[in-house]
Amino acid sequence: MTDSHDDASGRAVAPASRRRFLALGGASLATALTGCSGVLNNDGGSSSGAVSLADFRGSGPLVEQRESPSGTSIEDLPDLEGELTLYLGGGEGGLYLDLIELLERKYENFSASHRLEPSSDLANTIIEEYEADATQADVFMAVDAGSLGAVANAGATAPLPEEALSAVPDDFQDGQGRWVGIAGRARSIPYNTDQFSASEIPSTVQQFPETAALQGTVGWAPTYSAFQSFVTAMRLLRGDDETRTWLQAMLDHGITEYNNEFVVSNTVADGTIGAGFANHYYALRVQSGRPDAPIALAFTEGDAGALVNVSGLEIVQGTDNSELAANFVRHVLSAEAQEFFATRTFAYPMIPGVAPVGDLPRIDELNPPDIDLTELADVSGTVDLMRDAGVL
Repeated sequence: MTDSHDDASGRAVAPASRRRFLALGGASLATALTGCSGVLNNDGGSSSGAVSLADFRGSGPLVEQRESPSGTSIEDLPDLEGELTLYLGGGEGGLYLDLIELLERKYENFSASHRLEPSSDLANTIIEEYEADATQADVFMAVDAGSLGAVANAGATAPLPEEALSAVPDDFQDGQGRWVGIAGRARSIPYNTDQFSASEIPSTVQQFPETAALQGTVGWAPTYSAFQSFVTAMRLLRGDDETRTWLQAMLDHGITEYNNEFVVSNTVADGTIGAGFANHYYALRVQSGRPDAPIALAFTEGDAGALVNVSGLEIVQGTDNSELAANFVRHVLSAEAQEFFATRTFAYPMIPGVAPVGDLPRIDELNPPDIDLTELADVSGTVDLMRDAGVL
């Protein structure tokens, strides 16, 4: 990223500001983001198997002219050998399967069986199996830190390899070597650039009910798990009473409800609403299919609206495949796998040698709140509060 940049209205944003905006114009999306050094050639060049960097990387204007990432390459890791049992939690689990298939293609002596269910359900299953001394899974991959934390707090995790932990910023692991993030998602404000300039989007979510220009033109998806994690973060930061008051104020302000945050972002691009609350990658997915859509992203500062949550993994205590599981963890945090998450899912990569797509600010340029991500596990309390506030 440069030291300063222009917002959607053309005004320069000073480098001293932590506020970040992303204008999703077609030209900017085609701009290359470079890594520090190459690990594989884009046109092939892996030393074993029929898999190259190009297989891990997505396609389209978001990744055009993108240079090779840096970091530990799978070429520098021991081969994956043996059979692994994976519990895959959450709606992104199908994307994990694409990555696992690539690893199976590369390593002919490696295979992975899986169980795909909601993260919270699998977390409970792992805990029950551990307590009954009947562990089935080798690795748990989940879309939220709360489920990972629940398993870790039950003592059902084994230590992760130091080589994996040292590659990921401290904010995106639990600090005790029990779980580590593999892909990040930032809360953001998608807004319609025909209706608003970047400077008109509030810098905190607390200001939204007080902003007259946004009345009746904001959307959210309150039944969506990512939104409920955002509300949980607000409860941690501001308490239940203030969170309830904010939710009720947004209802009074004329908020529109949608089923999911991709629909929120699409509706912003359509101009039906002017702005919304959504994970950052939904606007990018809209733009990848509609390059000329008038949509951009704003990021709030230091509040629940700036939450960066992670998908992550942990090794399950009681596994008979601890060496293979540890090697698998290192592969998921390799430069190639992190390029997969960045360019196939538009998530934030967890290692510094892999850039996010397009003009997204790097993850260390965001200003998330200072909270322990494992505390986001109290979703039931959030649902109760949202019902009490009349949101659900």
